[in-house]
Amino acid sequence: MIPPLRPKVELLSRAYVEKVVSEALGLLEGEGVFVENAEARALFHEAGTAVDDDAQRVRIPTRLVEEALASTPATIVLSDRAGSGEFTVGGDEVHFDPGSTATRVLDSETQRERKAVTADVVRLARLTDACEHIHFQSTALISADVPEIVADSYRLYLGLLYSAKPIVTGTFRTAGFKPMLDMLIAVRGGAEALRRRPLAVFDACPSPPLKWSNLTAQSLIDSARAGLPSQLISMSLTGATAPVTLGGALVQHTAENLSGLVICQLARKGAPVIFGGSPASFDMRKGTTPMGAMETMMIDMAYAQIGKHLGLPTHAYMGLSDAKIPDAQCGFETGMGAVLAALAGINVISGPGMMDFESTQSPEKLLIDNDICGMVYRLLDGVAQRDEPLAAHLFDGIRPDTQFLTMPHTRKWYRIEHRMANLADRDTYDAWEGAGRKSIGDRAAERVRTLLAAVSPNLPDAALQKELRAIMEADARSNGAAGLPDLP
Repeated sequence: MIPPLRPKVELLSRAYVEKVVSEALGLLEGEGVFVENAEARALFHEAGTAVDDDAQRVRIPTRLVEEALASTPATIVLSDRAGSGEFTVGGDEVHFDPGSTATRVLDSETQRERKAVTADVVRLARLTDACEHIHFQSTALISADVPEIVADSYRLYLGLLYSAKPIVTGTFRTAGFKPMLDMLIAVRGGAEALRRRPLAVFDACPSPPLKWSNLTAQSLIDSARAGLPSQLISMSLTGATAPVTLGGALVQHTAENLSGLVICQLARKGAPVIFGGSPASFDMRKGTTPMGAMETMMIDMAYAQIGKHLGLPTHAYMGLSDAKIPDAQCGFETGMGAVLAALAGINVISGPGMMDFESTQSPEKLLIDNDICGMVYRLLDGVAQRDEPLAAHLFDGIRPDTQFLTMPHTRKWYRIEHRMANLADRDTYDAWEGAGRKSIGDRAAERVRTLLAAVSPNLPDAALQKELRAIMEADARSNGAAGLPDLP
């Protein structure tokens, strides 16, 4: 049998990739990066690096970057809540998650954005858990009905309760990591077990250009020492916080991520790191950050190619839209982004459900995007050889009235070769009209209601629920919160 060819796309020649990396290394060694965190600067001091503590500036020698790259794992294996399902992050493996830290939800009834509350976070976690083509969940929504100071730990708490999938998260405060780690340890049954089978990935965003804040550098250190992957989210804006050219933005992106990788390796050699980001092609007409712009997608695909060249797992925010409702723009930006990200072999693709410049989540879009992800996986499977010969034997004794509909061969292969999207309209016009002339948004809204009514919440056992609640309530009390909302 001839194995199928996995379709792939690359934007950069090897010489271009090497030039970007070379310039990034020169930038780190010559100009350096700004590091607010004193502990991180102390790690650089110990490594014999030139550190200006007064200016909070670190110049990183190429030698140190190369050593860090050599000790960073090329692949990461995440495990689900039960510790049984495993997901490889590396190579050309592709996984989708809804993206993190949206502050608003598109209300299903009014089709207007509003602040998210606990019920919205729970609803999205449950729907993500039910989406077969979205492998990871994320702390996708910030709940406005709890104090802001505990919003990071609270969204992780709800995610661990209502979904069994690995989770992409992050912290908003230096003291926020501990309660989050405590919850993850409670789920896994011990710190060493969590290190062996990581359940969560922590996003950490440098501040462009070339700066690690006290918070994000501490997140890198804490995650590394706990054995949890840090996902480096460089987020430059072309012409605003980064050079306007795509190539120039790539140099800055690479330098920022490599400096974060060095911090992780200085904190704990062998710490898992994902080379990711959320850059944008800045729209100077509107003052916005269009994630659905082709130039943004090109930067994403190109830096992922650089990450692969460096032997690192990769991430990008793609498969999302800047549209405000699930309309045609929403579909073409999401569909193009998801396909291009997958063809680029990006390992973790954040975006399903996301709209309005990463600020909003839509339950309906999440389900539509689950179908898009399913179609993407079918594309990645390629054109397989199912029989030997391919088809010649099916034409033996062919007659003018030969048809394939009732052949055993058709029954054997139809559902394997052809995968049906749940929400796409494949009816005739008359059948579509007879069913109520529903748009894909209408069908998605119905599917949201059906899923939530028919599928019970995927909760852990009662003892773990109680332990997680105790950790969350203790964190809330220590930060002055009187209590937590009742859970639906």
